[in-house]
Amino acid sequence: MRTVYATVLALFITGTQALASAGGGDGEGLGLFAMFFIAFGILIILFQFIPGLMMLGGMLAALFKSGEKKPGEALAGNDKTE
Repeated sequence: MRTVYATVLALFITGTQALASAGGGDGEGLGLFAMFFIAFGILIILFQFIPGLMMLGGMLAALFKSGEKKPGEALAGNDKTE
């Protein structure tokens, strides 16, 4: 029984040393699905960014717009009765 344990321990030690060696092969990098996932995330951010810029432009245009009111809006703020 001790020989079995010694053999398994020896194989385990040499196996971990082989896996931890520097020349164990490099990874393949990102796969095809990972690239699609990253591209999908970028598209989501872009499709959120463009309407956000349009909304910001509309808010800035309304903020700096001249104070002219339409004829109906001039009376809407006046609730006093004479």
